[in-house]
Amino acid sequence: MAPQGNTGADAEAELPEYAGHYRLESCLGSGGMGVVHLARSTSGMRVAVKVVHARYAKDPEFRGRFRQEVAAARRVSGAFTAPVVDADPDGGRPWMATLYIPGPTLSEQVNRNGPMDPDQSRRLMAGLAEALRDIHRVGVVHRDLKPSNVLLADDGPKVIDFGISRPTDSELRTETGKLIGTPPFMAPEQFRRPREVGPAADMFALGSLMVHATTGRGPFDSDSPYVVAYQVVHDEPDLTGVPESLAPLVRRCLAKEPDGRPTPDELMRELRSASAAYDTQVFLPAQRVPETRESAGAGGPAGRPGPGTPETSGARQKAGAREGAAAETPADASAKRSVRRPGRRAALVAGVLCVAVLGGLAALQVWDDTEPPRRTTAAQSTPAGPGAWEVVPASEDSGVPQCVHGAGKLLCAVPGLVLALDPADGRTVWRHDVAPGTTRSEPPALSGGLVQPSLDRIGDLEALDPATGEPVWRKDTPAYDGVRAVGDTVLLTRADGMVTGVDGTSGETLWSHRIPGQAVPYFASFDDESQEPSAYAASLSADGSTTHVTAVDPATGDVRWDAELDGSLTPVGAADGHVYLVADGMVQGDAGTVVRFTPGTGDTRRVALPVAIPDAEAGVHGDTVYLMGTGGSLAAVDMAAGKQRWRLETGVSWGSVPASDGRHVYVAAPDGRLLGVDAREGELLGQTRPRLGPASDRVPGTLAEPVLAGDRVYGSAPDGTVFAVDARDPAAW
Repeated sequence: MAPQGNTGADAEAELPEYAGHYRLESCLGSGGMGVVHLARSTSGMRVAVKVVHARYAKDPEFRGRFRQEVAAARRVSGAFTAPVVDADPDGGRPWMATLYIPGPTLSEQVNRNGPMDPDQSRRLMAGLAEALRDIHRVGVVHRDLKPSNVLLADDGPKVIDFGISRPTDSELRTETGKLIGTPPFMAPEQFRRPREVGPAADMFALGSLMVHATTGRGPFDSDSPYVVAYQVVHDEPDLTGVPESLAPLVRRCLAKEPDGRPTPDELMRELRSASAAYDTQVFLPAQRVPETRESAGAGGPAGRPGPGTPETSGARQKAGAREGAAAETPADASAKRSVRRPGRRAALVAGVLCVAVLGGLAALQVWDDTEPPRRTTAAQSTPAGPGAWEVVPASEDSGVPQCVHGAGKLLCAVPGLVLALDPADGRTVWRHDVAPGTTRSEPPALSGGLVQPSLDRIGDLEALDPATGEPVWRKDTPAYDGVRAVGDTVLLTRADGMVTGVDGTSGETLWSHRIPGQAVPYFASFDDESQEPSAYAASLSADGSTTHVTAVDPATGDVRWDAELDGSLTPVGAADGHVYLVADGMVQGDAGTVVRFTPGTGDTRRVALPVAIPDAEAGVHGDTVYLMGTGGSLAAVDMAAGKQRWRLETGVSWGSVPASDGRHVYVAAPDGRLLGVDAREGELLGQTRPRLGPASDRVPGTLAEPVLAGDRVYGSAPDGTVFAVDARDPAAW
């Protein structure tokens, strides 16, 4: 059969006849990132081949993500997934071939034939528990287990759609940085603490999936994704109709806290002992309605592509939504200068963001322990331009260094290491090993004249001499949920809302109490030379209509001021006695309005954006707020003039917090480029070269904010490079 052209929304004139030595026979589906074909090998073996669209084949960032997809799929291939047969992520048109598995999805099965009976449901639950045990054993968390990602093959369920992995040393998030998943099947921690998502999240999804299989609905049903997300985090599941023999196990899987859920092994033991009727016969239910070509798919009876591939057109063509989600996943707002509020707002925001990725790629998170990054002597080179340099201070596989300028040095952190570089030439001044903990998402901080290297590794604190890197003091601390250095004080927030202020100079406890009006304050802080340092906390009202903002004196814990402001707001900066906040647009998480609040007078000024900016990162310079959104939109909002001054489509998939010196705006891209934009006109003036490096299959989940000091701007890249360029002339980069 001759290969068919792409009939999707982004049609190409003619698709290739072969991918490697696999002859493409028919089109199984088309999505935003590529086309999936039923194909045959030279020996006649049937495979599902995903071929990337030509326009993405030219994008080095996408190639990196695709390499990672292939690596992840190979890692989890086995008895309970569709194995990767072959792949060429570096070819002219990257492709991946997986074993073709006939069989309907669980979603289609329930839609056609209704809920499963108890025996069928028990066998399904046991099969999925085995599948998750197999997946978790190789250090992968699926994070998007749902009915449409489960194939009912003759020999048992197959878990599919392994599209994006997130190694613990790269904090991957896909292009738009939005949470990946489907609200009714996401665990509470995926909304509240996405970086802490582990294997237990898949067990929660299994519980939700079993409610769907046995009742035809989910345990948290609503027409509103806002409500669904809130119910997942706060409400008890509706198990009406779930068989009595399975209900206790399903309820355990749906425990709000990960520790309360069974492991796959525990679940299988419970299922074996629950009923003497347990057997290993094929669980695929008998068909109660005839199967048509539309329901069976183009690949043959009940045929479906393998992992990471869209379904056929007759199966409600979800390829576009699924593959599009690979370009629509932050996840994590702690990479922003402002700290997103937890609890109810986090649930609502995540719920809406997930609507954008319904049917999206399953995000994988490699959760096994990794060794500390290997140390290498800093490699140095001198790029063109006055004062320009670049170094790899740790190793190429250490991730994106997070840096800040202070004490006359460039202070940087990667997992397991904090170091100081000479800003003049990139020479390493000192190094200090720290426990690897989690991947660094913030640079070191200066507090009390000392370097605080471990602000995202809860459990202990230490302070270093900025001249030598030698420890000055160490302090064991209880478990805290949030840490923030503000002025000369380090603030520790406990899960019950208790806040402790620690002297950054001595390590002594200064004060410890709750903050009035803030149940669990997660602080943000901003440089404002006109004011004493303040820590800002914000919490959303129960109905989502107002935000309570509190400014705290970090040295005493006293409230300097608080205000009740209309809308769902996030503090993003402070300058000249004003505090700047971003308000959600029609979709929560999108920046729709910029707010300037003046505590001294109580004046509030609001500037609505002509078009909301998705999931914006924000930086402030003077009276201008710069917003960098997913999808590449960069905008300047002039609060004095009361209008958006300009908006530029940069062409990058997402970017860092913007930094500005008033002349230019600087933004880091996921492939390591640094962009320089004219601050007045919004014109792209120049950009550095990409720096993906040999580990280009890793897509960073947190980008380093550009660092401005004097006439230089310092950037960091995924290949471990820290570099300096002339801030005065981006066109020369």
